[in-house]
Amino acid sequence: MHPGHGPLSRFGATILDAEGLRLTPGEKALFRETRPFGFILFARNIGTHDQIRALCAEMREAAGHDAVITIDQEGGRVQRLRAPKWRDWIAPLDLARQAGAEAERAMYLRYRLIAAELHALGIDSNCAPLVDVAGPRTHPFLRDRCYGEAAPAVAAIGRAVAQGSLDGGVLPVVKHIPGHGRAEADSHHDLPVIQDAKIVLHEADFKPFRALNDLPMGMTAHLVYSAIDTRPATLSPKVMRMIRDEIGFDGLIMTDDISMKALDGDLPALTRDALAAGCDVVLHCNGTLGERRAVAEAAGEMTDEAQRRAGRALTWRTAPVSVDIETLSAELGALMREHGNG
Repeated sequence: MHPGHGPLSRFGATILDAEGLRLTPGEKALFRETRPFGFILFARNIGTHDQIRALCAEMREAAGHDAVITIDQEGGRVQRLRAPKWRDWIAPLDLARQAGAEAERAMYLRYRLIAAELHALGIDSNCAPLVDVAGPRTHPFLRDRCYGEAAPAVAAIGRAVAQGSLDGGVLPVVKHIPGHGRAEADSHHDLPVIQDAKIVLHEADFKPFRALNDLPMGMTAHLVYSAIDTRPATLSPKVMRMIRDEIGFDGLIMTDDISMKALDGDLPALTRDALAAGCDVVLHCNGTLGERRAVAEAAGEMTDEAQRRAGRALTWRTAPVSVDIETLSAELGALMREHGNG
């Protein structure tokens, strides 16, 4: 615990980002004042191994606590760490399909190897597993990031991904709760609207999240389920209550990036609405320092319930299980060669 922040100090209800390879004086001041629960890294923050470790240390020092630092390292199109310094990966859907009956083991190994790379850099969370169920009309921005088209298989692979992360000392973030697979629009740019009946959603899209409802953290979906509410899920008290009561997820819920174009409104208002709906923490990415300050000030400190969930999530953050990384890498390589991906 850093000086000036006792063990009962509240976290700020935000996860924020940085502009570059090191924190600016303005960023340090903002993070000192608002104590974000965590941070997220992007490609613009990735240079060398030593630089990333220094940036993570700066973030935690500025926030005044051992903040969670997460990243999108799914593999395929969505991975911030890339060759030649780190492993490159094919899309998750491609790997899962090629591994066939061994998909769970292959995806466990993949995310255990990813976790080893992240943990060595001071990054202790990954925005995975993505257990949105793919369908024939899933938008291309999402489809090959999925693990399959059948909810039970997606849930089983998602569990393997989460366990591989945890075994590597990395907190998983299950997304996009309660399910993004039916979206035919890219929520980075437009608001998808899902017209299907609630019973259909529960039997398919929501099922993997129910199976993984014990995981420590989740990320919302920016889309409308018209059978439940006319508001986007991130801003909908009805959807958030359904996630808690019917899906049974009591982990820490962060929003997807609050600045995505699927959401209409100014950032402080969206921040307040997301928290009022039942999200625990607001994720804000790719904004100016002024926008980050506006979000942090609108978010304020975590509620009692959010603080409880945050504390519980942090208990999942443990030292990596000791393994021989080269042995695991060789196992994955042999498995994929056996299934025709050699």
